Amino acid sequence: MAEQHKKGARRPDGPRELALEVLRRVEEQGAYSGLALHGMLSEAELSRPDKALATELVYGTIQRLNTIDQVLSSKVKGWPRKVEPWVRCLLRLSYYQLRWLERVPAHAAVDEAVRIAKKRGHAGIAGLVNGVLRGLLREGVTLPLPADLPVAERISLTHSHPRWLVERWIAAYGEQTAETLCAADNEPPHASVRVNRLRTDRAALLADMAEAGLDVSPSPLSADAIVATRAGSLADTPWYRNGLLTVQDESSMLVAAVADPKPGMSVLDCCAAPGGKSTHLAEIMQNRGRVIANDVHPHKRPLIDKQKERLGLGIIETTTSDALALTDLLPPDSMDVVLLDAPCSGFGVIRRKPEIKWNKTPEDIAGLAELQHQLLRAASALVKPGGVLVYSTCTITPEENGESIRVFLADHPHFSLDSEWPDEVLEPLRERNIIPEPFPGMVQLLPHHFGSDGFFIARLRRT
Repeated sequence: MAEQHKKGARRPDGPRELALEVLRRVEEQGAYSGLALHGMLSEAELSRPDKALATELVYGTIQRLNTIDQVLSSKVKGWPRKVEPWVRCLLRLSYYQLRWLERVPAHAAVDEAVRIAKKRGHAGIAGLVNGVLRGLLREGVTLPLPADLPVAERISLTHSHPRWLVERWIAAYGEQTAETLCAADNEPPHASVRVNRLRTDRAALLADMAEAGLDVSPSPLSADAIVATRAGSLADTPWYRNGLLTVQDESSMLVAAVADPKPGMSVLDCCAAPGGKSTHLAEIMQNRGRVIANDVHPHKRPLIDKQKERLGLGIIETTTSDALALTDLLPPDSMDVVLLDAPCSGFGVIRRKPEIKWNKTPEDIAGLAELQHQLLRAASALVKPGGVLVYSTCTITPEENGESIRVFLADHPHFSLDSEWPDEVLEPLRERNIIPEPFPGMVQLLPHHFGSDGFFIARLRRT
């Protein structure tokens, strides 16, 4: 059985087996779903529809994990801990198909699950898988939740989020918004690209992409963004290779736009890899001035170098340093603009990395908030009098966002929130009533606002 399992793990046959192997690696090895999936898809000889099915099964199963486990716990004795990890993963992805993938015939999902169980295990496991799945089909794959559940538990099981996280979001945003953003986390992310304004403009690129048969539209959030659906890999196009665009989420594009650096300025991006915000800063500056793109990881430096060369941006200088130690490398009070896109819990990108919601803990949030306080103090020392400090995260927890800014301002009275943001940034936020009036100089974007990533951005000025 062990040899069969190992052999099957090495050579997945079809999209369901490939998805099973990715899920097993996430379950047993703590692998990142996106990296594991990309690696296996690049080696597998699957058709485009089969690759799409494997991708849907991986992300969907992880997204719906606690809802799936709540149902299977009533069908399998000792679920989940007394069931082998690969069997757990097989039953989960099979149940996900039965409940959420209407285009997959139920008999096909069950038959394939039984085939995989026989290949990897033995007749007893195949019988278990067959019995559980056919029992679900007989009784109905959608089991009603008890009517008297507390609100947080109901949202948790309906939209598949940890209860502790739902409770925090209810406290921060209210019950209705918390449920809406949990539902949005389970929607597939759309693709978006940033136009390199030094080589083309949005109207021209939109026309070229539409002429090539892509379903594209201008972003309602970012003036530099194009949204694409069913477009395949936009990084595998002539527009990308020729430096006309960068693949980037729309919310992320707002960060450099809020920084609003002018040509000739000295700008620092403290945590820059893979380079999306650094290159955007350089484009806004018309490739005139100086952008220092720093990252703590030496192996990520070539990623930034590759992007700046592809986009034709000569003003970007890459460095490798802990952001806390940048004050040892750069003179104090030397930067017109400092961007700190801080390490964070990542709860704004759950749609892209669904395992985040299951892997993070309240203790992680507290630890990250403390690190963010340290990074803000270090970054602020490099800002010129009259200069700008922009703080951003791709998370939606108040402790890492607004509260971090309030703690910083209490300790640094020579900084204040700056509400003088470019009109092109503020107009779409005002149109959807996302920011209060008067505008405080910081914003929390949630995943359902524009269908983009959850992001926090604050602009501070040294007075």
